[in-house]
Amino acid sequence: MRRILHVATNASHYIDVKHKTGLWLSELTHAYDVFSAAGYEQQIVSPQGGTVPIEPRSLKWPHFDKSAKDGLVNPALSALLANSAKPEDINASDFDAIYFTGGHGTMWDFPDNITLQTITRDIYEGGGIVSSVCHGYVGLLNTRLSNGRLLVDGRRLTGYSWAEEILAGVAKDVPYNAEKRIRDQGALYEKNFFPFRSKVVMDGRLITGQNPQSAKAVAKAIASIL
Repeated sequence: MRRILHVATNASHYIDVKHKTGLWLSELTHAYDVFSAAGYEQQIVSPQGGTVPIEPRSLKWPHFDKSAKDGLVNPALSALLANSAKPEDINASDFDAIYFTGGHGTMWDFPDNITLQTITRDIYEGGGIVSSVCHGYVGLLNTRLSNGRLLVDGRRLTGYSWAEEILAGVAKDVPYNAEKRIRDQGALYEKNFFPFRSKVVMDGRLITGQNPQSAKAVAKAIASIL
């Protein structure tokens, strides 16, 4: 039985508490559907554990597609989102892959979570897959391998671009430029020439997707290796 560990945010708002955010739902459900079809066991972990908030914009047209709608009423998935595990309760050796989901909330609670970094390192060094989609790649920013080297240093990857932040109208509201941050960590960042088009980058067992449109393709890439 293959096991997938999804990572989701607990952050429900921007600095302005009236500006809500959270998990971009389809980035989870598209991958969840692929892994379910493959018969994989799935778990969700979040920095604090407990309830995972949903990004309101991901519940509106055109983002709220069939997969997202079905996921919202799926009893098994709903239970995981209502009671996600804490990182301290996760044994990395139980999982074949870790998949960092996105949503702007991740920018606040993913990068500096030491326990998530340790889980990521242990899965990778144990021969597993490390993956992310969209803003989920900020969870890889500060992860170091046992030799002290940053996981992303010199590695090809992708994630939500600064151009997409601008086009989405939130560039002035996010706490930093994630694309610049990952480049500053030595990553060989790539993106689709066209914003909001699917792009997946595979660099060995590091698999990343640029935006919500890439989630299903990332999951299929993971499944192809597993």
